[in-house]
Amino acid sequence: MSESLVAKDGRSVLRMERWLKHPPEKVWRAVTEPQRLADWFPGKIVPELREGGKVEFDFGGDGLVTDLDPPRLIAYTWDTDHLRWELHPDGAGTRLVLLHTFDDRAGAASFGAGWHTCIVALDLALDGRAGEDPGVDDIALHERLVAQFGLDAGAVEGAADGWRVRHERQLTRPADAVWELLTAGAPAGAARHEHVLEHDADEGGRLRWELREGTGHGARLLLTHTGDGGDPQAALAADRARIADLLGQLENVPSGR
Repeated sequence: MSESLVAKDGRSVLRMERWLKHPPEKVWRAVTEPQRLADWFPGKIVPELREGGKVEFDFGGDGLVTDLDPPRLIAYTWDTDHLRWELHPDGAGTRLVLLHTFDDRAGAASFGAGWHTCIVALDLALDGRAGEDPGVDDIALHERLVAQFGLDAGAVEGAADGWRVRHERQLTRPADAVWELLTAGAPAGAARHEHVLEHDADEGGRLRWELREGTGHGARLLLTHTGDGGDPQAALAADRARIADLLGQLENVPSGR
């Protein structure tokens, strides 16, 4: 079992490799036939099995088959994303390799956690146990992948009048729950407007917290810290600590909120 995230041609490519104990021919039917896809894929999908064939989805934009080599390979677009499923014989089973190409790098841990859960559900379906709880702690997995992929690093950027530190972080709780915590701990005089909170930082500079729509896991946090003096690397470390503190508080918030 392995996963990695790389940049290619300005996009992000998530690679996930899993071993399934069933032969490629059986796995092939599960990843191409609509009635079997319904047992594990995160939505309705109806692929037309020919290169250039239409792939219908019940959410997001439809796609087209870009590569087809039964029972080894199928690849297709899904709106602006691209999914490539490779099935390699491996002993009595199959080594499955998924390559997911997309633009939203900050969402990579969410995609990875989601696909892991789907592949566990696929394995259950192949065992004749479709619909069973995959038993995945997807929040813990999400946070592990955030660290593994370096999505918690943040970046120091140049600005016309100083410096800017920027963090973009996918969260695992809804925006309203996150907003409640942010505003409860905000200093006096903080400016608030439609899930945007701004205030001065203790070490200097100005902080802007913004919550946007994220992946299915929860809200997307954008934290920017601007200043015209001091050490931006110190601000980067301080902001990472701020996000870690917020995440610690969110652990006590039910995931459904």
